[in-house]
Amino acid sequence: MCGILGVVATTPVNQLLYDGLMVLQHRGQDAAGIATTEDDTFHMHKGSGLVRDVFRTRNMRALPGNMGIAHCRYPTAGSAFDSALSQPFYVNSPFGIVLGHNGNLTNTQQLKEEMFRQDLRHINTTSDSEVLLNALAHELQATAKGCRLDLDTIFAAVSGVHRRCRGAYAVVAMIAGYGMLAFRDPHGIRPLVFGFNETREGTEYLFASESVALDTLNFQVLRDVEPGEAIFVDLEHRLHQRQCAPNASLSPCIFEFVYLARPDSVIDGVSVYEARLRMGEHLADKLIQYIPVDQIDVVIPIPDSSRPSAMQLAQRIGVPYREGFVKNRYIGRTFIMPGQATRRRSVRQKLNTVAQEFKGKRVLLVDDSIVRGTTSREIVEMARAAGALKVYFASASPPVRYPNVYGIDMPTRAELIATGRTGEEIAREIGADALVYQDLQALEASIRDLKPTLCRFDTSCFNGSYVTGDVSPEYLTAIEQAREGHHHLSKDERWTSKQLQLNLLSVG
Repeated sequence: MCGILGVVATTPVNQLLYDGLMVLQHRGQDAAGIATTEDDTFHMHKGSGLVRDVFRTRNMRALPGNMGIAHCRYPTAGSAFDSALSQPFYVNSPFGIVLGHNGNLTNTQQLKEEMFRQDLRHINTTSDSEVLLNALAHELQATAKGCRLDLDTIFAAVSGVHRRCRGAYAVVAMIAGYGMLAFRDPHGIRPLVFGFNETREGTEYLFASESVALDTLNFQVLRDVEPGEAIFVDLEHRLHQRQCAPNASLSPCIFEFVYLARPDSVIDGVSVYEARLRMGEHLADKLIQYIPVDQIDVVIPIPDSSRPSAMQLAQRIGVPYREGFVKNRYIGRTFIMPGQATRRRSVRQKLNTVAQEFKGKRVLLVDDSIVRGTTSREIVEMARAAGALKVYFASASPPVRYPNVYGIDMPTRAELIATGRTGEEIAREIGADALVYQDLQALEASIRDLKPTLCRFDTSCFNGSYVTGDVSPEYLTAIEQAREGHHHLSKDERWTSKQLQLNLLSVG
């Protein structure tokens, strides 16, 4: 999960991109970067940390130009400790390309080997985004007729990327001297939306991971980029669109609606907020089958993503809704923090209880999901320490039992509390008196109720069904072993290990 932006404007875009990244900060807190173009020259600044920490006034002044892309990174492939993995990435041949990517490729290692041996391209980091950039560059080089690009060549290159790359990818890129390119994988797993703004000087276009970025920057939403589609905006601000993948079919990541996206966003035509309200209704219907309503005194959400679901659940079962936790806005989202120890420590810093909402009461806590269980366990303990007589727990999504390989940091089954455990066992693990999970069918219905034509989702983290069809048990085992080995290394050892891998690739 990362946040990406691309802007083609009539005035300097550096401030637009900065403001857009601030709106998308929830999608990645590890690193941020902005690249702009002026007179065929790229200007770039990127680094580790939050957007507000990466960019200073001097950095913004060094980013001139009316076209640019931006990225905020959440570590999926690669290491959270390596600033070299910050995006956008740049390659100078052919034509000069800068690219930002949200998602995760599932055939990265195969592509690396092919590029080194066949394409004569060297990948210098462990990032799959650099692999994707070089795949696009190679396809442009292979399809170009002479030294100039045309629309057919650009769209043919995207078709080549679709044939070659597997996994999830929403992409914005700039091609020096030509314009801006945006495209989405043939399954549309990760979101990408675009819109326009009319000015006296002409039409401006903005691509973003979520519609909230367009809203806050005063752009009108046109639509989502379709699965497999490529959209190119040339230097004259003319918009060109083409479907570049046969048999493309929309299968968005359902976890975007559960947790990742902001509630004020609309993804693939579905309001995230309304979807979460529906999740609360369906969860209420299941809850009353397992926990008598007269045994619940108050419904309390775990801020922030679960609020709509908790409100609707409370209304449906006729139990008071209360805010029992106060959130520290200056602590990052614990789910996307690297390292279990960091997540555990940050929970107490992030949340504090309103004691009177717990003391002497039987409390139902509602969360959007339970992933590793660290946060849930700490929160249940906090509720009991505040004087709760009973602590029930409800999750607006089903048990997370499988890794997500498309851009969410859930790579090992051993880290997932639901793997190999029943609901009763999970309740004991987190210290709850009872635990109720949403059914997967009900979760899908929560979204499909709002858009009946949305027939399929990526629900792999719940049921192990991977929409790209290329994720085998052997693949999952390999990425889990790689992750476990990486976590056992010190920071210096990680750097040495990375250099060794690069050296072996160069020699091999």
